[in-house]
Amino acid sequence: MAKAEPKKVETVPVKEVTEAKSSQFGTILFDFDKYTVREDAKPTLKAVADWMMKNKDAKIILGGHCDERGTNEYNLALGEKRAKSARDYIVSAGVTKKRLDTISYGEEKPLCKEQTEDCWQKNRRVQFVHQTSSGKAGK
Repeated sequence: MAKAEPKKVETVPVKEVTEAKSSQFGTILFDFDKYTVREDAKPTLKAVADWMMKNKDAKIILGGHCDERGTNEYNLALGEKRAKSARDYIVSAGVTKKRLDTISYGEEKPLCKEQTEDCWQKNRRVQFVHQTSSGKAGK
């Protein structure tokens, strides 16, 4: 009896899956000098919480950002408050706090460098990054 040839199975690298999952959340924005979660951010935060409830082993890093106005120290503190506000909202939806890490980048990683209100608004944000099982951040 002849042996059947094994079928070739297509594989997808884990990194690609991680990047697809983490990029779906985008960012949430904040008002000038504020760290209160805005109404327009709540659907995004709910989507993050829902995804995390379905993916029980997932961990996310919430990166808080600020515009260039204010001192470095002030903006680092404000960025941390923004990240923690977003984290607290996700926790209130049922995700355990230990699965959510926060970091502040202050004004160090702007998306936009023009000195306009539209540009500053883009820089006042929290971004979500899926943390891989190796502890490294996916994109």
